[in-house]
Amino acid sequence: MKIKGKTDNFIELKELGILDCGIFDNPEAKILTVLWFQTGNNEFIIDGKNYHFAKNQIIFLTEFHKVKVIKKGEIKFLRFNRPFFCIIDHDIEVSCKGILFFGASQVPIITIPNKGIEHFQILWKMFSIEMQSKDNLQIGMLQMMLKRYLILCTQLYKEQHQFSKIKKESDIIREFNFLVEQHFNTKHTVAEYADLLYKSPKTISNIFSKKGTKTPLSYIQDRKMLEAKRLLFYSDIQIQEIAFKIGYDDIQSFSRFFKKQEGLSPSKYREKSLLG
Repeated sequence: MKIKGKTDNFIELKELGILDCGIFDNPEAKILTVLWFQTGNNEFIIDGKNYHFAKNQIIFLTEFHKVKVIKKGEIKFLRFNRPFFCIIDHDIEVSCKGILFFGASQVPIITIPNKGIEHFQILWKMFSIEMQSKDNLQIGMLQMMLKRYLILCTQLYKEQHQFSKIKKESDIIREFNFLVEQHFNTKHTVAEYADLLYKSPKTISNIFSKKGTKTPLSYIQDRKMLEAKRLLFYSDIQIQEIAFKIGYDDIQSFSRFFKKQEGLSPSKYREKSLLG
């Protein structure tokens, strides 16, 4: 069921069956999607990468993700657009920006623990009931429930992905991720993002080092690679234009970067993609 407001804002709630795959084709602009897998044995290709999802895993997608369904079971499907609920405007309350959406180059995944399944099921049932309501408070109630849903998911993600326990530092990491999402095609160095955060490059690198995962430069490079792969895999745009789109002035520099990261030239990667 889809509820629309007076300003093109909407929220959509569905329980997808095994054959409901077309909903992932041609996503609308400025939409965010949450998929809660009700059964196991789900296989998707997202941005050219193969993923397998288990029962009670939840993933988070934006309109930029390219999704192909190989096989799927039943899914609780939630989709909303930014006019309905802007995660940037509500970041102080929800804190999912740069974590669930517009963050890492990987698809964000959480697994609902056994003790939390009933909580999520109750919230979904309340969602479904409110979708049937016709009173003037409906939109506000749905926004409140969506906020609660995203807060629960963000908390689980932080627990399951060893997110920094230090609030100030974790805020810097997710703000860095969000800025990379916004500027990866024009800003290519840690120093440029450090300036936006009013920090030194060394401070940013030290914060990421404490987290014990990738370096900040790796986040930048991974996001550029993701965009390059999307364009090579899903479009017929010339490689020279792709190089320009992600911030390279010449095809040679782009090709060197791509081959260093992937082990293949852009043209070979495209050929391989076409062959499946």
